[in-house]
Amino acid sequence: MKRDAYQNLVTWKNSERRKPLLLKGARQTGKTYLLIEFGKKEYEKVHYFNFEEVAQLSQFFEKNLDPRRILSDLAIYSKNQIRPGKDLIVFDEIQTSNAALNSLKYFHEQAPEYHLAAAGSLLGVKLSSPGSFPVGKVNFLDLHPLTFLEFLDAVGESRYRKVLEETEGFHPYAGPFHRDLIDLLHQYYFVGGMPEAVQYYAEKRDPGEIRQIQREVIDSYVLDFAKHAPPSDIAKLTLIWNSLPQHLARENRKFIFSAIKKGARAREYENALAWLDDTGLIYRASAVEKSQLPLKHYANQSCFKVYALDVGLLGAMAQTPTTAIVERYRLFEEYKGALAENYVAQQLVALLETKNLYYWRSEGGRAEIDFLIELKDHIYPLEVKSGVNPRSRSLASYASQFAPHLLIRSSLLNLKRDQKILNLPLYALSLLKTLTLPA
Repeated sequence: MKRDAYQNLVTWKNSERRKPLLLKGARQTGKTYLLIEFGKKEYEKVHYFNFEEVAQLSQFFEKNLDPRRILSDLAIYSKNQIRPGKDLIVFDEIQTSNAALNSLKYFHEQAPEYHLAAAGSLLGVKLSSPGSFPVGKVNFLDLHPLTFLEFLDAVGESRYRKVLEETEGFHPYAGPFHRDLIDLLHQYYFVGGMPEAVQYYAEKRDPGEIRQIQREVIDSYVLDFAKHAPPSDIAKLTLIWNSLPQHLARENRKFIFSAIKKGARAREYENALAWLDDTGLIYRASAVEKSQLPLKHYANQSCFKVYALDVGLLGAMAQTPTTAIVERYRLFEEYKGALAENYVAQQLVALLETKNLYYWRSEGGRAEIDFLIELKDHIYPLEVKSGVNPRSRSLASYASQFAPHLLIRSSLLNLKRDQKILNLPLYALSLLKTLTLPA
């Protein structure tokens, strides 16, 4: 399956400042597949070591962290010579071995000629622990579920990816293109971007089986809670995770701890929420009242929204019917924007390569803009509309207070700029990176 991150790996391989690579991402986003495919195509041989499947691999790092000694032992163990520059070494689920993780520092300092890529589904949790890893000794790359553009490639619609990528200016798309892209967006809402679900959908188009795949992914995450999370947080993690559809279905999607459990307080659940954040299973958007750079300085960390890592998984958790995929507009209208807003959050995290999401909330909370986007030292308000109704009091309120050069509304309407308002179709969010926007 074609992934945009592949080119990032090629750039890493050829970089003069190449260090050991840490590929981060939630479980089942395709990290292992991507690294192995990359190794097969760009190197003569791949040496793959999985520290979760083969626990005794950690023993090779116990004596000392001399990289050449470690590689010599691994070569004997695997019965394969490991050659610098010609071979790719993959350490998978590296977070299960603290010594292996720390050895990357010495691979960088003492054996930089070797090409080493490590991956782990819980690396975010590991790296968030104080003193768990020497800073500055690795390159990082995040892998997310497939974006809508990647989905187009996967389901044989690369022609429409090309249409989007070659867009210049704010001219509406031809009617047939617009209708087809809305239909493809509708499919993406249901399937989401988890690689196994996308691959099966591309081959079989069976909604029932897609839902089963998504439920299996969700079950595997819940099992991870029990296996890897602190025992005191396991029940809290499950409560928070299961509450996501309920929170996002509310008209005000602000995360409220008391909605998880009666009487629940932030201080009791913050560690569990941070664990989900560190694993990449959720994205948080913090509220700001001042639209000024940098937004993180004005973020209210106690007022936020929580989104699932994948819109397809959210739909499965909310038990949206499988018939929705063949009833063209049902998903858009019945769930009052929850899926649309989660979709936008998911795309922004991947497209803008950031986990820091923000939304604007007026003083007193009477007006709200779904997302504020930092692009090229400017802030752009982005309001999400799940349908074709363009009316927005919140955009008008924001404009009167901050007088921005451009207001962005993302909806099912076609691409169009009307003075200071840009209507950006939901399927065309990728244009945020390529269009020249007024500053």
